Amino acid sequence: MKGIADTGFLVAFSNRGDDHHEWAVGLAARVTEPLLTCEPVLAETAFHLRSVAVTLALVAEGLITVSFECNDHLPQLAALAKRFADRKPDLADLCLIRMSELYPRHSVITVDREDFRVYRRNKRETIPVICPPTD
Repeated sequence: MKGIADTGFLVAFSNRGDDHHEWAVGLAARVTEPLLTCEPVLAETAFHLRSVAVTLALVAEGLITVSFECNDHLPQLAALAKRFADRKPDLADLCLIRMSELYPRHSVITVDREDFRVYRRNKRETIPVICPPTD
């Protein structure tokens, strides 16, 4: 499976007490190559888990790989920030939107169904997402 990992997925995978833990573990079991992510997602994950060690272990163990450099995409990130200003996206979301443009065959794996159903890549294309089932 090809995917782009968002913070919520990584937190759910790493935290047994998270409501989406079983979903995230089941999904991770189907991963055949490292999921792509960005450093802002890693920073958010470490913050929410309160553990840099656990976050870095996700990279070291091969579940995820950092495959995006913000500095290389500053104009595109600024344009996305302006386009979605009404939603007040954080830097991680902007990077994931841009990554979806760069890796169009990868779905964004997220628990943030609401925002990622609104965000668009390449100005008007929906972003394929993998989210936990709704209750």
